[in-house]
Amino acid sequence: MTMLKAITFDLDDTLWDNHGVMARTEEGHYRWLLEALEAWRAARQEPALVLTHEGGGRDYLQRRQQLAKQVSERRGDFTWLRLRALEAQLEDAGLHRSAALMWASAAMNEFHRLRVQVTPHPEAAGLLAALAERYQLAAITNGNIHLKRQPLAGYFPVAIAAGELLAPKPDPKPFLTALSRLKVAPECAMHVGDSWQEDVLPAQQLGMHAVWISEAEDQPLPPRVHRIAHVKELPRVLEMLEKAGLETHHSGGVYSH
Repeated sequence: MTMLKAITFDLDDTLWDNHGVMARTEEGHYRWLLEALEAWRAARQEPALVLTHEGGGRDYLQRRQQLAKQVSERRGDFTWLRLRALEAQLEDAGLHRSAALMWASAAMNEFHRLRVQVTPHPEAAGLLAALAERYQLAAITNGNIHLKRQPLAGYFPVAIAAGELLAPKPDPKPFLTALSRLKVAPECAMHVGDSWQEDVLPAQQLGMHAVWISEAEDQPLPPRVHRIAHVKELPRVLEMLEKAGLETHHSGGVYSH
């Protein structure tokens, strides 16, 4: 087996549970926008906008979905979709263009403030610190979390926001970009993630090892793919690969799983 030199990680639902923080971020940044706008317009003695949290929130989602279809190359750039949708919604609600741009930008600042308030799995920091002593590390995410402000940023000298490349996973571009910056060939790298379609298959098809974080046990695995239930089990896979590599070296055989 070729020596492993680098490990790339998905972030959301791989190194932390993303569901709670996204629900709080989704609700929180839009509620903040409506409350801040109401106070701003009241101070200017202007009537309140006809936007409610429930109705406006639904419209905001529909605008993002429509934009993703209309501008397909931006479908994975979630920050761009949110910003453009908010700008259009606020203009349609009666704000002048300059004010709509200002408040949409302010709302996205609040979004990103809330979005980075993730809680990594308790084992994540120690695991990454130990891995960094032996491997180069990188992050590859489809999410729009601020990569330099997320709590594990220090462990990832290379961090790829796939949406900003206009090539969200499973497109191979973010994987190849990370590997290029690491100066590592695919066969010398491993990717770890929770999505079969977006993490495992594209990595495996590039020739990387792939570790799938999943509790499913009934799906057969192709070559170079390994399954664990939690990221804390990753050292077991690495130990197994290292042992297989030593056995291959001594026997002259080829390790293919």
